[in-house]
Amino acid sequence: MKDRQFQKKYVKIIFVIYLIVVIKVIIFKYPLEHLKAIAATWEKDVILEGLDTANFTLFKTIRMYINYSYMLNSFENLVGNVVVFIPFGFLIPYVLKRGRNFFVMLINAFLFVLGIEVFQLFSAFGAFDVDDILLNCVGAVLGYFVYLAYEGIKRRRLKRKGEINHG
Repeated sequence: MKDRQFQKKYVKIIFVIYLIVVIKVIIFKYPLEHLKAIAATWEKDVILEGLDTANFTLFKTIRMYINYSYMLNSFENLVGNVVVFIPFGFLIPYVLKRGRNFFVMLINAFLFVLGIEVFQLFSAFGAFDVDDILLNCVGAVLGYFVYLAYEGIKRRRLKRKGEINHG
């Protein structure tokens, strides 16, 4: 039992580190001096400018990346937005008991991503993009499916081990 509690604590620590890394990579991706320069410009106009550059049209950015894939780093952006959230979908069922429920996991992923995007909208530390929300949530869903597959394999192994020990 103690071993299980240690594992749960370890997974929670990994999850918190993962969240910090995601925030660093997505929001605070620029050098500190650059972030300070951006923060120094924070006024009402910055918020309005963020609204002007924001993408509120679903699939607009995704279509652009597909149409201009030969020119842009489209693959990296599309796949990166998905891959970065796979650990979220995989780890949250271990961190929150209710996170084992698909919809609870998805709502948590959505709220976390939405928080990042809204922060980018109002801070100018990035750009709000509804497609990022979609792609990040797709990543979390993929991670959740990996969690389900992993747990299924684990259960089958334990069941087989039990059959061998009792058989």
